Amino acid sequence: MTASNSLTEDLFSQLLQGGAPQQIAGQIGASADQTRDAIGAALPMLLGALGRNAQEPQGAADLFGALQRDHAGAGSLDLGSLLGGLMGGGAGAAGGMGGLGDLLGSVLGGGGGAAAGRQLDGGGILGHIFGDAQPRAESGLGQATGLGAGQAGQLLKILAPIVMAFLANRANSGGMDAGSLGGMLGQESSRIQNQGGLGGGLLGAVLDQNGDGQLDLGDLLKIGGSLLGGRR
Repeated sequence: MTASNSLTEDLFSQLLQGGAPQQIAGQIGASADQTRDAIGAALPMLLGALGRNAQEPQGAADLFGALQRDHAGAGSLDLGSLLGGLMGGGAGAAGGMGGLGDLLGSVLGGGGGAAAGRQLDGGGILGHIFGDAQPRAESGLGQATGLGAGQAGQLLKILAPIVMAFLANRANSGGMDAGSLGGMLGQESSRIQNQGGLGGGLLGAVLDQNGDGQLDLGDLLKIGGSLLGGRR
């Protein structure tokens, strides 16, 4: 992560360059523009929630272990190949870009075999990220972006393995341990919440475990309506 780019911005940029919105749009039945905007809202929610989970040493250790055990192979590949894999067309579907394209093709196509089960299990990953708040995350994203809870849930399941592969890449290339990974994600979570916008608002609503009115759905819809006309 550079001084100018956050984790969220880096991953979003890679997804745009790899053509992910167009490919994922076909899978979830939405327009490419709507899917792009929804990805821009979903990524900070996913990375911010991971950051919150990793604030505790045990949470950081569990996440680091999962990245090394289940996602390090995909994380060593580039995003283009991951996209091709998740979409079900293999590396060729992503223009031969490499690792992340292969993963995207496998997720979208249900391929990869039993060995890739945990790596591609978006639903299982979401359960670990959000816990009991997963339905709230899907509903909030769906209503704020106009996708609906079902399509939003599909999108999150597609993005979850990509986020994990991206983090595995960062952890491995940066020589990180559980502590430094937790610190990086904690900084990202704080940045997202402080920055606000649709992604920060959704993250706040999902993390509002006590339902104390930190941000209600009406506020999210207003934010979404102001941002989803073009940019996140």
